[in-house]
Amino acid sequence: MSLSFSEYLVWKVAARMREHNTAFLHAFFNLAFHKQPPKVQARVCWILVMSAGFSDQPSAGVRAMSCFQASPSHSWIYPTVILCLFGFFSTMRPSEPFLMPYLSGPDKNLTSAELTKEVFPVWTYSYLVLLLPVFILTDYVRYKPVILLQGLSFITTWLLLLFGQGVRTMQVVEFFYGMVTATEVAYYAYIYSVVSPEHYQKVSGCCRSATLVAYTVASVLAQLLVSLASLSYFYLNVISLASVSTAFLFSLFLPMPQKSMFFHAKPSKEAPPKPPGGDVVSEEPQKDPKPVCQELYTISGNPGIGQQSSPKPENVVLRVFVQWLRDLKECYSSKRLFYWSLWWAFSTAGFNQVLNYIQVLWDYKAPSQSSTIYNGAVEAVATFGGAVAAFAVGYVKVNWDLLGELALAVFSVVNAGALFLMHYTTNIWVCYAGYLIFKTSYMLLITIAVFQIAVNLSVERYALVFGINTFIALVIQTIVTVIVVDQGGLGLPISIQFLVYGSYFAVIAGIFLMRSTYIIYSAECQKKVLRSATSQTPDGPHPEDPRNVIMGTKL
Repeated sequence: MSLSFSEYLVWKVAARMREHNTAFLHAFFNLAFHKQPPKVQARVCWILVMSAGFSDQPSAGVRAMSCFQASPSHSWIYPTVILCLFGFFSTMRPSEPFLMPYLSGPDKNLTSAELTKEVFPVWTYSYLVLLLPVFILTDYVRYKPVILLQGLSFITTWLLLLFGQGVRTMQVVEFFYGMVTATEVAYYAYIYSVVSPEHYQKVSGCCRSATLVAYTVASVLAQLLVSLASLSYFYLNVISLASVSTAFLFSLFLPMPQKSMFFHAKPSKEAPPKPPGGDVVSEEPQKDPKPVCQELYTISGNPGIGQQSSPKPENVVLRVFVQWLRDLKECYSSKRLFYWSLWWAFSTAGFNQVLNYIQVLWDYKAPSQSSTIYNGAVEAVATFGGAVAAFAVGYVKVNWDLLGELALAVFSVVNAGALFLMHYTTNIWVCYAGYLIFKTSYMLLITIAVFQIAVNLSVERYALVFGINTFIALVIQTIVTVIVVDQGGLGLPISIQFLVYGSYFAVIAGIFLMRSTYIIYSAECQKKVLRSATSQTPDGPHPEDPRNVIMGTKL
């Protein structure tokens, strides 16, 4: 059988791969094989099997058949690396810490009142309107098209920022940035559809680390360019445009997932009953799709064999929505999860509101046209401090069932105090310090909240709860924006707004302080009852048993 040069090359690499079994040759063979036309793939597949048949090792044929089953789209390393590169470059935007000085400076000449009351609120409104449709569409189209949409939205946002003028154009910018944030769910959900469950924790850490490192690098780079090189804010946006364009190019190389969490989930042949009280992620890795050779044989031999009849799309959609309602009802019936989600929604709404207007406050305290500003350095330190706090919380041994909501109350008090400090001070450095405390405290608490919510949920239910909590947070943020910021509402000046935000977090702290007091008091009462029962029945359970205490805290 004669071989073309490309077929010979692929065959030689495969032979060396079986001989030396190196990761590099595996990767090269996967890329080379899957770039060939179907007929070439079939020929190489047959040659590999035939050549392996003359080997003195009985399992050589099996190895030859299996050596090309793992394509780049089925290996967890390839999509993880590409996705992390996309996340890094899409987040590496050095212009963001200096957005307010850029818009209010000679490049755009917008006033603080126009930005606060007419431009920035559009992001909140568009994010709210787009979130649920995008959340559903993301799963239905299997993630990659939405990631591509996010990349195009990034590019459109920065093109308009660079070359657009006027309030209306900046409102369009905010709309597209709302599209960017709404489609961000695809970035974090995509990886779960292309890797097996045993890699979830590793790839999640990689994806989040990529964005944190990128944001820190971008903030430091921006501060150095502004302070040392006196670079114009315009060119910071040029760098951001180049970075997000690079991210879009990387997104083109992402493999298309064959499944998704909800609409394209692969049902198991037999659904074993769940253990009572358990929705923990304990599923086995799903099997890879059929090998290429098997697919070629099925297609060329008898197309009807091996194909399962799929339900009609409308039935699938209806089934998914009904399942969502059942899952939400079951999840939120847990009071513990309900209260943690409540804190998540209210605190995230306040946090996003502060982040949306913090640069306006800094410009009010120290106008960028007449002062040296250090927004980039502050953002870098705040992000790094938040990342360290989030990492450290994993090593803190605390009974979160008993003291978790007390921690929420205490750190909500810290957040409120930081916001009051930013309101009352006239010193920009004190204002910076208040922001550092606020952001670090929030990132610490949101890490605890995410863990407490996700610890007993499957990946699918966690994604659903996360989406609903984010939507509720956006509804709350929209209400706050309409009342406090929008010119159709109170239209308060920026300094008074932060007084309102401080009061907002103080109310959150009060609610959870009362609830945590009730939980601790109930636990103490339960311990007294158990201690009394133990004194009467010495063979009973020990009153200090942590399980008994936790029983008394589940309200």
